[in-house]
Amino acid sequence: MPRLGPLPPPERRRRSDVVATVGIVVVLAVAVTVLWVTSRVADTASAPAATPVPLPPPVSDVPAAFVEAWRAPSGATKTPVVAGPVVVTGEDGTVAGRDVATGEVRWSYARDLPLCTVGSGFPDVDRGLGRALALYRNDDWCSELVSLRPDTGARDRARNPDVRPGTRLLETGSLVTATGSNYLEVFRSDLVETVEYGDVPTPRQVGRQPRPTCRSTGFAATGGRLAVLQNCPGERTERLTVVDPDGAEADKPQEQFSVQLSVADATLVAVSEDRVAVALPDPPRLELRDGQGATIESVVLDVPAPDLDRRPPGGVATVTRDGDRTYWWTGSHTVALDRVDLTPRWTLPNTLGPAVSYAGALLVPVADGLAIVDGRSGEVVEKRRVDRGSADVPVVPAVLGDVLVEQRGPELVALRPA
Repeated sequence: MPRLGPLPPPERRRRSDVVATVGIVVVLAVAVTVLWVTSRVADTASAPAATPVPLPPPVSDVPAAFVEAWRAPSGATKTPVVAGPVVVTGEDGTVAGRDVATGEVRWSYARDLPLCTVGSGFPDVDRGLGRALALYRNDDWCSELVSLRPDTGARDRARNPDVRPGTRLLETGSLVTATGSNYLEVFRSDLVETVEYGDVPTPRQVGRQPRPTCRSTGFAATGGRLAVLQNCPGERTERLTVVDPDGAEADKPQEQFSVQLSVADATLVAVSEDRVAVALPDPPRLELRDGQGATIESVVLDVPAPDLDRRPPGGVATVTRDGDRTYWWTGSHTVALDRVDLTPRWTLPNTLGPAVSYAGALLVPVADGLAIVDGRSGEVVEKRRVDRGSADVPVVPAVLGDVLVEQRGPELVALRPA
């Protein structure tokens, strides 16, 4: 058996090696620190609630009077955002979950980016609380979305959509739509995309979108249906398209129908399980279309013609809903539509916004306060005076507990029983 030679001497660690190793470690530590400091995580301030905010008790009666409880700036919301037990406001880069009775900030989430919009969604998630949604602008895009638990403000999930400023978040049960004139997308509660529609910024495959050159001017959504109104090259009137918001392939929309309208300058009002309501001008009328896009009925509207000359902000009609009706504010009148077939039931003139259900009654904001309206006939039964000062802005109401919350332009105002 051959004899092995002597083993080589062990490698000696020289001082220069130690210095080099220490230098590398220091450089890496500095690089990690710089990356953290300059990252968006470092520019986020989250202040969750120490304990979950409880749900307020439901309201039982319409009070004899309302008084102002609190107000807060909320330029990032177009309608009151009620998420679980709190009212959510959005201003600059801060989203706040507020105690509905006092306006106290129970939790907050802030970034060094401006807010595009704030919304809520997924009411069936986590004991029926759903999520608050904050969409931030990064450069030219509204591309940073975060969902927050409404009872604590704790961060849940995040995604990076590709929508433009002016987008609105439309809640439809288990799905939320982020609108846009050139592109929109739909996502579910885990923030996974279910549909993209329009001019996709970074398509995975070409030729998957039916009309990428069209410009969207109206949006309405309900469970299982997303309606889009579009202006398309070479077509003199708008095109109405209804898409399945939860299709088999997210990048290939499944259209239920797509038809051209009879006249131009239409306004998309609402969509139900098998109907779509579109307002047409000259004379003002509501055109009802079925699940295949065929016209069922055209109903004359008793509203001023100029109301239909103004497009709703972001292409989303100002509507509220309860179990029986959809309430559409035209700009000066409130029109009650049947919740199922969208047929107009009554019209109330000289209003400031749509109706809201409160303790079994129906309240409609008017110039000198609140009209209590018979939900079947639209007749004003009583009034409650509310001093809104000299503000000449639309009023969109919502209810949480016994508090009536009004979105008045860029401000949120809460009214409590006197």
